[in-house]
Amino acid sequence: MTSRLLSPLDLGPLKLPNRVFMAPLTRARAGQPGDVPSELNAEYYAQRAGAGLIVSEATQVSPQGQGYAWTPGIHSDAQEAGWKQVTDAVHANGGRIAAQLWHVGRISHTLLQADGAAPVAPSALVAEGANAFVVRPDGSAGNEPTSMPRALETGEIPGIVEQFAQAARRADRAGFDLVEVHAANGYLLQQFLSTNSNERQDRYGGSLENRARFTLEVVDAVIDAIGAQRVGVRISPHFTGHDIADGQAEESALYLAREFTRRGIAYLHVAEPDWAGGPELSDEFRQALREAFAGVLVFCGGYTAESAEARIASGVADAVAFGRPFIANPDLVTRFAEGAALNKPDPSTFYGGGAHGYTDYPTLGQAE
Repeated sequence: MTSRLLSPLDLGPLKLPNRVFMAPLTRARAGQPGDVPSELNAEYYAQRAGAGLIVSEATQVSPQGQGYAWTPGIHSDAQEAGWKQVTDAVHANGGRIAAQLWHVGRISHTLLQADGAAPVAPSALVAEGANAFVVRPDGSAGNEPTSMPRALETGEIPGIVEQFAQAARRADRAGFDLVEVHAANGYLLQQFLSTNSNERQDRYGGSLENRARFTLEVVDAVIDAIGAQRVGVRISPHFTGHDIADGQAEESALYLAREFTRRGIAYLHVAEPDWAGGPELSDEFRQALREAFAGVLVFCGGYTAESAEARIASGVADAVAFGRPFIANPDLVTRFAEGAALNKPDPSTFYGGGAHGYTDYPTLGQAE
């Protein structure tokens, strides 16, 4: 039974036909040069337009915000035009799509930064055990340990906040229905939030409220750009990848949830510990999030149709996002509706490459 999962949902200005969200999925296939979305990307997203909402792959708000080669940006005119091609294709197939706005912070490398500069972070602390994906001087591509970052000056932070606002305006012009602020998975906003990666002595460090200030300033700027009802935020409490160890993970998540409620944003997207490890979220914490956040609450992380249905039936979640199942099943919603078997994803084609493992997974009709 997936009756609740497949029921309609009001989300900000949108009326979604179902509660199956497509999670943001880095695929490293942006057109080169310039990290510009291409016709291939448009085809990929259009194939998955049956989702209640597609959240785009993480999209850097500036060249400095890039941590992986071949990921798309949304800071140039060419990128904006490329994304317009994507949103037009999704809308032509009856879908809805949000742009996920991203700055990686210290999860980067000097090879990805202008003039070989150091990546930026709340504090000059390297992310132990973390990698960036780079193109090396000899033309080969692969993972390299992240570079030592430099701490952002207090006076630089408003400029990064404005990069998010400008990216939201570009997303609006490119035809995205919503934007999602990426405050999860150990990237810049979570680096400011986490007790182990933020050692600042200014108004952005120390107390929980100070560590959350940057995230809230970004959200406020994006709201000013396009309106609260078109904004979502992704957080990842208890995430332990990218050298994150937040001693106040649940407190900060609940504080943010209450602040987001005050601002009236459309949705809060909670990435549960999954591929990166970390303690499982407790039912008590999920319930506390539900009580703290008044908008649409979305959970993501290893769900099946059955477990998603149960989470929504419990009243805790309004929708559930799926990642790898959407990679391999462009018609995932149809398969859920029919109780059909799912294609298995091929991890060797997750990142980089062309159409193989990207746009060539069969739908039910093609499989038959």
